[in-house]
Amino acid sequence: MSLSHPGAIAFRGLTLGYDRHPAVHHLDGVIPPGDLVAVVGPNGAGKSTLLKGIAGEIACLDGRIERGGGRAAVAYLPQGDEIDRSFPVSVLDLAGMGLWSRLGPWRSLKPHRGGILAALAAVGLNGFEDRPIGTLSGGQFQRALFARLIVQDAPVVLLDEPFRGIDSRTTADLVRLILDWHAQGRTIVAALHDFAQVRAHFPTTLLLAREPVAWGRTEEVLAPANLARATRLSEAWDEDAAICGRDHAGHAHAQDTHVEQEAAEPHAHGHDHHHGHAPHDHGHDHAPRRSVG
Repeated sequence: MSLSHPGAIAFRGLTLGYDRHPAVHHLDGVIPPGDLVAVVGPNGAGKSTLLKGIAGEIACLDGRIERGGGRAAVAYLPQGDEIDRSFPVSVLDLAGMGLWSRLGPWRSLKPHRGGILAALAAVGLNGFEDRPIGTLSGGQFQRALFARLIVQDAPVVLLDEPFRGIDSRTTADLVRLILDWHAQGRTIVAALHDFAQVRAHFPTTLLLAREPVAWGRTEEVLAPANLARATRLSEAWDEDAAICGRDHAGHAHAQDTHVEQEAAEPHAHGHDHHHGHAPHDHGHDHAPRRSVG
């Protein structure tokens, strides 16, 4: 598949991690433009790390990520607890940060105020533009971050647990916005833990357990055998293992759910990452706290 389309993403023998220790390894496959993909897996499975890699926030340890349109084509929403809400900016300023990739930081937002206000209105924040972000509820703050994504207007949108800790009404509104983006032809990749939401709204799912377990149609990927295998792989992971030098040729972890559904069999690829019993990192993949920018 050609990656000339700005919404396409390809993984070529990809390994991502921190301090030479892999958090995602040996991932091959292509996300076609306009796909709506959920990334799921046990705590510490590498979901957040994968999104950071696509966004260009961490470097590849091995292999590569190809992005149609480059990094500028990607808008990224991290988990809410990675963002410093004490940063002294208004809701308008926060949403306006979506323009930074085009204008550069600290440019005047006055010429773009109308578009930013329209984005805030689209997420239900009419009249909130002058409020400090520290005064917002969790749901209101998430709406403001979605307004920033609207302003950024990127063909690829990455969402890391976008519904965690927010109320059901806000969740429903943001789901509708995601589906609208998908209808516009944008590529959406979201790390999620709620399988009911995944089954209801995401036709494609990638199941990770530090390595790909299954990738394809959601109803097939979320089969009990695949989920059980993901749990076993996650529990067997050695946090101190270095990256593996395995040859990627012939590896069967691409978008082939039927191959990966041999979940009842022990993992037999022969690499040395699965030794002992590792603690979970509760889904943050060693991510540091970051500012609102």
